[in-house]
Amino acid sequence: MWRRLSRMIRSFVGFFISAAENPEIILEQNIRDMNDQVPRMNESIAMVKANATLLEREEAKYKNEMANLTAKVKAAIQAGRDDLAGSFATQLEQLRGAVARNQGQLTAARAAYDKAAAVKQAFMREKERKTQEALNAIRDYRRSQWQKKVADSMEQFEVAGISQTHDEMVRKIEEETAVSEARLDMALGNVDQQKVKIEEEAEKLRAGELVKQFKIEMGMIAPEAAPAPAEKTIGAKEAEKTT
Repeated sequence: MWRRLSRMIRSFVGFFISAAENPEIILEQNIRDMNDQVPRMNESIAMVKANATLLEREEAKYKNEMANLTAKVKAAIQAGRDDLAGSFATQLEQLRGAVARNQGQLTAARAAYDKAAAVKQAFMREKERKTQEALNAIRDYRRSQWQKKVADSMEQFEVAGISQTHDEMVRKIEEETAVSEARLDMALGNVDQQKVKIEEEAEKLRAGELVKQFKIEMGMIAPEAAPAPAEKTIGAKEAEKTT
């Protein structure tokens, strides 16, 4: 019983963890975490560099003091003050010990700074590689999610139902078109085709006579060369009014 309950609890926990583990969100958080490490690393390297700088300044100070004490020892000897020369020589000896310790510490500090700078350089290269890798993975993940949505949409797309409606509407339009064409043919069949043709020929003859009349008025054709028109044109009527 306890095993079943434990297995059920672990399955629930695993389900929620897997649901919360969004790859895109986790990778973006990893990028932010790596970027947050850079300022802390710079601060640590700055402290190492500051320690080396202090030791360098201390070394310069010791060298100045050693030069001064050496000059004092020589000056005391020349003045015949061996007691003062001995005192200055003792101080100089102690200072040389301090300089030796300082040089050892400075060497270690410089090595630590070089090592820290190398670690930072390696970290930045790795950070750049992982960031680019994460960005590529995020793009692939987003593309896969989009493709999944497209696939889901295509799976839910009812092609058969749409095709059936499409065919019905096309067939309905074709039937209506056929009925309209049949009605037009019947309507044209009811018209007296012979009468229509005669009227068209008469209209052509009348138009030709009007053109001939205009040519006579313009002097392009002699009056006797053309038969008398059925009726005067508007131009002829206007000419008679003026005479």
